[in-house]
Amino acid sequence: MNGVGNNDESNRFDEAVKLLPLRWQRYALALRSEQKTVTEEFRLRCGRCMSVLMPEGEVPLGESGMAVTSGDLEQMCDKITGYSRYAATETLRQGYLTAEGGFRVGVCGTAVMDEGVNTNLRNISSMTVRLSRQRIGVGDPVFARIYGDGKLDNLLILSPPGLGKTTLLRDLIRLLSEGTESVPARRVAVVDERGEIAVMQKGMPRMDVGSHTDVLDGCPKAIAIPILLRACNPQIIAVDEITAAEDLTAMASAANCGVALLATIHAADLGELRAKPLFDRLLEMGVFTRCVIISRRDGERTYEVEEL
Repeated sequence: MNGVGNNDESNRFDEAVKLLPLRWQRYALALRSEQKTVTEEFRLRCGRCMSVLMPEGEVPLGESGMAVTSGDLEQMCDKITGYSRYAATETLRQGYLTAEGGFRVGVCGTAVMDEGVNTNLRNISSMTVRLSRQRIGVGDPVFARIYGDGKLDNLLILSPPGLGKTTLLRDLIRLLSEGTESVPARRVAVVDERGEIAVMQKGMPRMDVGSHTDVLDGCPKAIAIPILLRACNPQIIAVDEITAAEDLTAMASAANCGVALLATIHAADLGELRAKPLFDRLLEMGVFTRCVIISRRDGERTYEVEEL
């Protein structure tokens, strides 16, 4: 599968702006080009001015006295769901929507509870548009360090939210799929549950994930991994954001079939990772042997490779 990556930062920014309520779009588009390049999120909170998240923090947009209204948020939700919220109920109840172009939109509001289970969100109070971007080459410094004894170690990528776990995962997928002078190309299968890794559109990836990559999107990991094992004969399976024990069970089964694994998880460091209930399962099952810890120092991201 040939990737058709879009590395045009300006185009990605403009695509994200189109998700915003009409009256806020012009303020976003008025940002300087260098600000657009580093914008990480648009944040809209009812009763507050819209802001953009940049490396230095949130920057307010709009004129004095302007505030996001409930109507703005309802309009935005309708636009993102194609005026069919019912079709997006499964992800909305989990607090997010996936917009066309692979943009993840976080949603807060009033939970609709049924026998202790959240079934939906109403009275939307805030929405956050995260800008997913391709960073070709971001995986280069890590790539040469994730092999042990001439083979790929099962790798876990961890960082706090917003530091580029998915961006690094995507570039490692591309590198593994294309191969290098010293590393042959591998068959990579991607579980793109939220549509943020490959950004599939009508069967084609918007992001460059390599020539030997198969993508199954919109499917939970525990269901998708067995499908990929049967259908694609992968050498590597990559997933984003491990959040459930059943994800680990499916990945352990894949590892037992001789498939290498790449995955991400939210954690600032190994100490925080060890405090997560899932990590006990990770150790017990021996699924991952190495990790990459992403952090920010002096405004720059750093990548440390550690043994687990």
